[in-house]
Amino acid sequence: MEIIQIIGLGFVVTVLILIIKQQRPEIAVQLGLTLSAIIFLMVLSKLNVVLDLFRDLAEKANVSQMYLNTILKIIGIAYVTEFGAQICRDAGEGAVAGKIEFAGKILVMVMAVPIIALVLDTIVKLIP
Repeated sequence: MEIIQIIGLGFVVTVLILIIKQQRPEIAVQLGLTLSAIIFLMVLSKLNVVLDLFRDLAEKANVSQMYLNTILKIIGIAYVTEFGAQICRDAGEGAVAGKIEFAGKILVMVMAVPIIALVLDTIVKLIP
């Protein structure tokens, strides 16, 4: 199971960070960033299966590829925003993390406009 590997790697790096942090805090931050990149790459390969499933379902449901792509981009923005903000928090930069989250929320809102417009248009057409 990959999650066991990820958790084990996380524990090992956490112990290393705790040991190194007192003497060399800059290396401790680099270890955390390296772990983040490794975990990101480990789970990134699993996304193709999910994306293929979403595409198949959208095709069967006759949903426009444009809307599916928009939804997938929104999900991606949310995950990457959270990931980036957590890295900043781990480095002790909570203010920067907050700005990243704010930017992510704005981008999600902007990306969602076409979907919201479609839903509202559909509702208006349903009302006699």
